[in-house]
Amino acid sequence: MLNVGELKVISFNTCKYGELSKNIKTKIYRTVILPVLLYGCETWSLTLREEHRLRVFENRVVRKIFGPERDEVTREWRKLHSEDLYGLYCSLNIQVIKLRIMRWRGM
Repeated sequence: MLNVGELKVISFNTCKYGELSKNIKTKIYRTVILPVLLYGCETWSLTLREEHRLRVFENRVVRKIFGPERDEVTREWRKLHSEDLYGLYCSLNIQVIKLRIMRWRGM
């Protein structure tokens, strides 16, 4: 099983190549990285710290996929904030993990 460090390397290598479109990078993230990340999530005891770590990881990957954006007023490049990322990509829903946990436990 992959650890978090190996998953970071896979996601970074997937997202850094400029010749891949954002659409392809997003599909790779959904079909390769997310299933590896969420493998066995039914057995997790999901704490607030783990929820935060999942959101941070996803934000980092999505920032790599979409890159910086140019501010219209100052014309300077800036990194995308969490609100901007949510508009570009429907983020990982923690509720889905919680529902999987409840289903696995028979609730």
